[in-house]
Amino acid sequence: MKDVEGKKPWDSDQITRDYFDSLLVEMRHIDSEIPSTKFELYGETFDTPIMMAALSHLGNIRENGMVEMAKGALEANAVNWVGMCDEAELEAITATGARTISIIKPYADNDYIFRRIEHAERCGVMAVGMDIDHSFGSNGKYDVVLGEKMKSKTLSELKEFIKSTKLPFIIKGVLSEQDAYKALEAGAKGIVVSHHHGIMNYAVPPLYVLPKIAKVINRQIPIFVDCGIISGMDAFKALALGADAVSVGRAIMEPLKKNGWEGVKNQIIKMTEELAGVMARTCSRDIKNIDPSVIWHRNGW
Repeated sequence: MKDVEGKKPWDSDQITRDYFDSLLVEMRHIDSEIPSTKFELYGETFDTPIMMAALSHLGNIRENGMVEMAKGALEANAVNWVGMCDEAELEAITATGARTISIIKPYADNDYIFRRIEHAERCGVMAVGMDIDHSFGSNGKYDVVLGEKMKSKTLSELKEFIKSTKLPFIIKGVLSEQDAYKALEAGAKGIVVSHHHGIMNYAVPPLYVLPKIAKVINRQIPIFVDCGIISGMDAFKALALGADAVSVGRAIMEPLKKNGWEGVKNQIIKMTEELAGVMARTCSRDIKNIDPSVIWHRNGW
């Protein structure tokens, strides 16, 4: 069933886009200055809070697509994320020198998860994590991804994964205050507010719930946001509402396909310049000093 405009009212990606577009930004010019988009994470400094998303299987976009994406992130001095891949591919990605965060699926076999964490450490990643939102399929049963069985994880299991590594451990797929509290209790060193590109219909937009999650986290650990970030303006809105950084996926697909790593680099730089433009016009001197009161809501949200 479709609504009168031909949209799918259950489509979480469309709901998320509509919410982004419902947010307005007021201008503030007096006492503004050239802004800095520098971003610090786990003791390292990057030129932008706009990061790669934890993508997987980009070989159908471009040959060695995951490696090309990492090269683009490196050249833009941005954080690279990586999703599902085999060990050889992760080794090739980290060999580029890109500072990479490896997100591991919630495999049913916990021993395999521990081995993947150990391998990621040996590869020199800057952090590891798990996308907990990929545990179930839409039929209420445990998911199967490319033949690999998944399983939901308890708080105790997450604590064991976190204790097994000296690296920061990030929990991806937090879309509620409840899971934010549990992530803190587990000892996570970061969370990703995400609905995994609409993995569930009618999912709340990440930016809608973000202020409540940010209040729970209270700056104790970094908050990252993905799902539907396609511009510097989108990134600004996320940062204003409580994110420390954002991840971009689909917006880099076409540049990656056409121009490889250089296309990725240019897209990150373009979006960062857009972000800086909004920051300059809102009296935001750096990404830690964006006043959330510049955001206005419309359309009944």
